[in-house]
Amino acid sequence: MKSSATESAAGAGSFQSTRWTLVLAAAGEGATPSQSHEALSELCRIYWRPVYLFLRRTGHAPDDAQDLTQGFFADLIETRSYARADREKGRFRSFLLGALKHFVADERAKQQTLKRGGDKHFEPLEESVLRDAEAQVSSASQASPDAIYERGWAAALLRQTFGRLLEECSMTGKSALYESLKSYVAIDNESTVPYRELSAQLRRPASTLRSDLTRLRARYRAILREEVAGTVATPADVDDELRYLCRVIAAT
Repeated sequence: MKSSATESAAGAGSFQSTRWTLVLAAAGEGATPSQSHEALSELCRIYWRPVYLFLRRTGHAPDDAQDLTQGFFADLIETRSYARADREKGRFRSFLLGALKHFVADERAKQQTLKRGGDKHFEPLEESVLRDAEAQVSSASQASPDAIYERGWAAALLRQTFGRLLEECSMTGKSALYESLKSYVAIDNESTVPYRELSAQLRRPASTLRSDLTRLRARYRAILREEVAGTVATPADVDDELRYLCRVIAAT
């Protein structure tokens, strides 16, 4: 829940978060075909990395993993299996991983060519993005496929959180301040923040910077909580999921 009316207004302009409501929109519940397509495209954009990481860890070559990743999302579109996702039965990350395993097993059983998509068009993945994902695969050489998927999921939530925070700051003319402080937002260790150096760079009093960072940290935590709340069945699950998220991040 947003801490003020101003923050609520800022949040309203942000891109959609990783939420069960997005799944329901993609499933067409109360949405136009155009809205459903946009919602599903957003899900594909958010979740391609954990899906790709899982496929790479299960032994698929980079090109095959890309084909399977796009084929998986194309299959979601074609079969509308996402419409069967039931928010009351758990976490969206678990549904997506189960659907992915079923898809891969089905493709293997059919022994079909894995390049799919039909008339669905996906934006090609940027080389820099793929290099980053491959670096993540290499750095987690001992992780199981499920574990690397969970890490990708956690990273997706954090990217969403920081993306929304940046957008809110940009809307209020504070993008430069965000860029200077973003490295310290998720760390509650005041001793690591070079306030004096930042004060000179930004020509902003150190005491003001402390207040700025306090507000950014509070907003970061609020947005992260919203993102997590959108992927679980009930508000009672949020704290458990946040703790799990912290454990996954700490293991990276």
